Amino acid sequence: MDFEKVRQKIAETLNCSLEKVVPEARLAEDLEADSLAAVELSMALEEEFGVTIEDEDLPRLKTVGDLYSYLEDHAA
Repeated sequence: MDFEKVRQKIAETLNCSLEKVVPEARLAEDLEADSLAAVELSMALEEEFGVTIEDEDLPRLKTVGDLYSYLEDHAA
């Protein structure tokens, strides 16, 4: 899993600058992703990387690093 590709997809989906998308960036506080944006991001990442993000796991994914780790752990 390429962090740079994940990073670009997050920036594109959340419409934020790439410089803000760092592993420690918090999705809600730093990248301003509300619950709807989080669902849209989840769907975009699932489509792009072929990884299913379970609905019950989504609230636990607080940072870019959390998301990336989850995608790596669940990649086929």
